[in-house]
Amino acid sequence: MIAIDAEGNLTEADWAALAAADAIIFGAPTYMGGASWQFKKFADASSKPWFGQAWKDKVAAGFTNSASMNGDKFSTIQYMVTLAMQHSMVWIGTGLMPANSKAATRNDINYVAGFTGALATSPSDSSPDEGPLPGDLETAKLFGARVAAYAAKTRG
Repeated sequence: MIAIDAEGNLTEADWAALAAADAIIFGAPTYMGGASWQFKKFADASSKPWFGQAWKDKVAAGFTNSASMNGDKFSTIQYMVTLAMQHSMVWIGTGLMPANSKAATRNDINYVAGFTGALATSPSDSSPDEGPLPGDLETAKLFGARVAAYAAKTRG
């Protein structure tokens, strides 16, 4: 995991790790209907690898979390898709069916029904230990495994 710092920066070692990676999974909280400003600063800074097509054909995916069930999470995921497409990356969706039956519970896999990317919900007054909920965490694990498997196939 490479964490963008509180000021929206990465170290040179972090940029090198991204250059060496087979896959990049973007992640950011959805705040006020979009990705956090720190993620946007990172996206703008990625214009340097973009110019040299350094991430071309890398596997890309994304996830987001917000306090509300919808919270306009899709606009954040769509921003990540656009960023990946600008970098000529290959986007991978969750590949997970939604938990949308009457018997579904909030802790089921893909309860928030993300297809383009993994979506999670954490109440605004919860601590990191209290959210995201177990179903969202399991969704993220399955999604991460799918991205890793696809990246391994492309290494051939």
